[in-house]
Amino acid sequence: MDGSCKGVLAALVVVAGLAAFGSGYQIIEGPKNATVRAGQEARFNCTVSQGWSLLMWALNGTVVLSITPTQVIITSNRFTSENYTEGGDFTSEMIIHDVQLSDAGRIKCSLQNSGREGFAFLSVQVVGELLVPTDSLVVIEDEPCNVTCRARGWIPLPELSWEIGVPVSDSSFHSVPVPDDSTSVLSILALTPRGSGNLTCVAKMKGLQDRDSRTINLTVAPPHVGSADQLGASLPTWAIVLLAVSFSLLFILIIVLIVIFCCCCVSRKEKTESSSLRKSADVETNQETFEPKLKNGNENYGYSAESASPPAKSPSPSLPAQPQPQPQPQPSSRQPSSRQPSSRLPKQEPDLHQQAPTSRPHVSFYTVGPRITRNVTLV
Repeated sequence: MDGSCKGVLAALVVVAGLAAFGSGYQIIEGPKNATVRAGQEARFNCTVSQGWSLLMWALNGTVVLSITPTQVIITSNRFTSENYTEGGDFTSEMIIHDVQLSDAGRIKCSLQNSGREGFAFLSVQVVGELLVPTDSLVVIEDEPCNVTCRARGWIPLPELSWEIGVPVSDSSFHSVPVPDDSTSVLSILALTPRGSGNLTCVAKMKGLQDRDSRTINLTVAPPHVGSADQLGASLPTWAIVLLAVSFSLLFILIIVLIVIFCCCCVSRKEKTESSSLRKSADVETNQETFEPKLKNGNENYGYSAESASPPAKSPSPSLPAQPQPQPQPQPSSRQPSSRQPSSRLPKQEPDLHQQAPTSRPHVSFYTVGPRITRNVTLV
């Protein structure tokens, strides 16, 4: 009984001695939170008192670096340590090289055979790219317009703002996330410019002093100039080429139509003139060949109009010529002329001859002036 009591008492003494021995060193100052950009370095410090034997660094529960008073145990080249001693206290600085996005998490500094630990959090930010539609923009004076700026591939999303270096009558902007892309954000600037200048889109990361920016040269033009420039700047090259080809084909088509119209007009004019000449010739021919017939007599086909003088009177071989009273010649409406006999139809002259008995036909001839009169045999 006494032996067992003595054994328990000895065990308690050992435990008390170990506790007293362990309480001789402790973590004086642990690491602090840090935010770094991906690809840069992250540094964490841990200061302990004298008497420590083993110091360990862990990242998200995995020991990545171990340090003893005589050496440094490295498990990865990305994790190294720099040590300092000041006034009997020991400081270990862990350096994480080429920080990756997967390195974000909990950092722990601990001592062997000690219940005290130091904790910190590592935040890793990814800086993506900043995009603007164009480096120069032409807008119409005193007309509202929108300018956009997009941050893509940023973790977390940055804060976008605008620096306006142009005179404006009104301006405002807002940012919206890009659908189906959690690493992108779009900023839209609405303004009414009154002059030319520069617009700068600025992206800032939370917790970092780094910033990224893009500048747009804004040119303000009068309405009649700005409209044409803006139209030319907004159209792609293939659209401009297509418009040029279309206008060329339209111009050629118009020329062809004009030529065809002129040819049709000339052909129609020639046909009209030819038809007029043909009709005139037909009328003249009909007038020349038409011979009027007297109602009360037959034409003497033995008469020749080319005779210079009228044929002499001769008594009929069968019947002796009887003297007849000469009828008075009627005045003619036609004047003497040296031209060929007119083709116009002469008026039918009234029959001034006395009608003889049917049993005694006779032929009479008379001449008035130089006019040539046809002989007519009355039956």
